[in-house]
Amino acid sequence: MREAEARRFIEENTASCAPPLLPEIRLRLATEVTPLWRATEAFLRTHGIEPPFWAFAWAGGQAIARLVLDRPELVRGKVVLDLASGSGLCAIAAARAGARRVVAVDTDSLAAVAITRNAEDGGVAVEAHVEDLLGGAGLPAWAEGAEVVLAGDVCYDAVMTRVVFPWLRARAGEGRTVLLGDPGRAYLPNQGIEEITRYRVPVIDDVEGTAEKWGVVYRVALAGGGASVA
Repeated sequence: MREAEARRFIEENTASCAPPLLPEIRLRLATEVTPLWRATEAFLRTHGIEPPFWAFAWAGGQAIARLVLDRPELVRGKVVLDLASGSGLCAIAAARAGARRVVAVDTDSLAAVAITRNAEDGGVAVEAHVEDLLGGAGLPAWAEGAEVVLAGDVCYDAVMTRVVFPWLRARAGEGRTVLLGDPGRAYLPNQGIEEITRYRVPVIDDVEGTAEKWGVVYRVALAGGGASVA
């Protein structure tokens, strides 16, 4: 899908709204009244579209974004990488909080267009990239200077967690601050992380199966080390 087509698809199938925990940020999201909300898997396959994870503000990402806005010193003046960025929510929050440079990455090309659109609408600068970083030992050149890594809702199944968590710990081992947001999913590791804060997040019960979740932000520790945020 070309960028112009992707932008048109996003415009026609989402609505501009603020996530419950972030009234100061508006994103193009799927809601109960948008076509994308009711799109079937057959529709997505026919149009060559990946499942639209980017069209939802997941609880873990909302928690990271809220923390970054409440404690801007975590990112102010720094280079920030938002992994599996989806809608770009965490990246946009970092930019609003005064990050010197923000790069967002997702494997879904439609997500990258949504990130760019959402950042433009929010009046902030976010570089969106389409790449799978988890297969590499380090960071690509465009992200090498990242001092802070944000990762919201990445432990959603066992396969992903087995890949992403060692990658995050490796980034922590390089001296980067790694913040992981999660709403208590079953695959979240119980070691190598330290809770920083938590927020009660209203969620879409049709998607999450409940009306609220705890959005918890953790700092990821390097192997064998502790983790804390001053």
